[in-house]
Amino acid sequence: MKIQTIAFYGAGMLGSGFVKSLRRQGYDVRVWNRTFSKAQALEAAGARAFEDAAEAARGADAVHLCLRDGDTVDGALAAAMSGIAPGTPVIDHTTVAVDSVVPRAQRLQAAGLQFLSAPVFMGPAHAESAQGTMLASGPQALYDALESHLATMTGKLRYFGENYETAATYKLLGNAMILAVIGGVNDVLRIADARGMSRESAFEIFSIFDPSLQIQGRGKKMAAGDFTPAWTLEMARKDARLMQAAAHHTPLPVIDGVEAALARAEAGGLGAHDLGAIAAR
Repeated sequence: MKIQTIAFYGAGMLGSGFVKSLRRQGYDVRVWNRTFSKAQALEAAGARAFEDAAEAARGADAVHLCLRDGDTVDGALAAAMSGIAPGTPVIDHTTVAVDSVVPRAQRLQAAGLQFLSAPVFMGPAHAESAQGTMLASGPQALYDALESHLATMTGKLRYFGENYETAATYKLLGNAMILAVIGGVNDVLRIADARGMSRESAFEIFSIFDPSLQIQGRGKKMAAGDFTPAWTLEMARKDARLMQAAAHHTPLPVIDGVEAALARAEAGGLGAHDLGAIAAR
């Protein structure tokens, strides 16, 4: 499938990065955004800005969306629908509710369009430099036709099969881990504050101890249901309470939530199992 003219919906930080990258690669990019001035700002990069969503889609070989949420995607598509030619692929990079993906695909198919879910793990700089990771799920034939085009937008492209929901699910799994990690860093810094330690000094713990090893070690065993004890759940809960005390019971969102979950697991008879048993079904 030859893609030369693109209708791009979304001129936020991430979308703007994509548009600049696509323009640099020679694509003709037609941009629409709810706030028209954001689309206009991309004319400096050679894009064409449109106030009318349907007009932005006329003559486009592909439609890309990179918007706030699923409702915004549906609103943009409804406004653009009369301008999208039958058979045009619609590629959604937005992080959306998993349960919304299949109904959206079905509505587009009923309208004679093709759909590919393609969320990304990228920041604005990654989008502009065509780095980062793009996930994709949807019809194999459509992915195969678009693969070379999508590859120009990212450093790593991964196809997950024809189940439309899969890429969106993986996107949320990754974002869940980002939230957990950043929440954990927040807790570390809050404990340091309570102990009168500078945050810079506290951050040195990550040059001493690499928490990512927990994912490939304990995390892999958790996924396999192996809770052979190395650090028992009851001892981990004891240490969580020590962390709360060290912080003078300042709210620690991750530790407080984990301690509560450990308490439930211990009450359920899992105290002598490994900490990973917090994930036991």
